[in-house]
Amino acid sequence: MVKDTKDLERMIGKVPKFFKELAEKDPQMYEMVMKLEGHIWDDGALTRKTKKLIAIAIAASLRDQHATRAQLAGAKNLGISKKEVEEALRVAFLLAGMPAYVYGKAQLDELMPE
Repeated sequence: MVKDTKDLERMIGKVPKFFKELAEKDPQMYEMVMKLEGHIWDDGALTRKTKKLIAIAIAASLRDQHATRAQLAGAKNLGISKKEVEEALRVAFLLAGMPAYVYGKAQLDELMPE
């Protein structure tokens, strides 16, 4: 369960400014969002690591720089290797095309150099 932004940072990587502002301006909504975050990211039929690889592929497919970089930061926290991310990006390439792969690979190489 996600208790605070430190827990969220551990699970997803960089915590968006949105969450910090939400905690201050609407604590009840923040609590509900954190409960949902915990439910989504907790290990279940899929491990947190597998979910993170899916999230990276989706963010790269959308070419969302903030989300891609945040998810890659979270991947480091989970011990996900560069090779694992590259494989997830190949799946994104198959389904979302070359731009998704190239975009994700560029972010990956910048944030996880050899």
